[in-house]
Amino acid sequence: MHLLGYNLIRGVMAQAAAASQREPWEVSFTGALQTVESFLPLLVGSVSLEAWLQAFLQAIGTHRVGNRPDRFEPRVKKRRPKSFQLMREPRENYRKRMAA
Repeated sequence: MHLLGYNLIRGVMAQAAAASQREPWEVSFTGALQTVESFLPLLVGSVSLEAWLQAFLQAIGTHRVGNRPDRFEPRVKKRRPKSFQLMREPRENYRKRMAA
């Protein structure tokens, strides 16, 4: 369900970016999510669907991703591997071997 919601938000973001002549990666996901939450109550009001959709896409298109220079994450392993072997048999077999 989360994946479906994520993809729906990303689809709306792509439409909003096209409507505001921006690239899709320039639109903020968090801003789009907050806009969806704030615009949903207006959908049940007396506003026409086309006017609501136009205002909705325009509002999402205004949320830009901030300029974050020098932002990168290193591709490294966070934890060292354990020195123990993987359990490949039932636990009972290990217990019997240790008791012997």
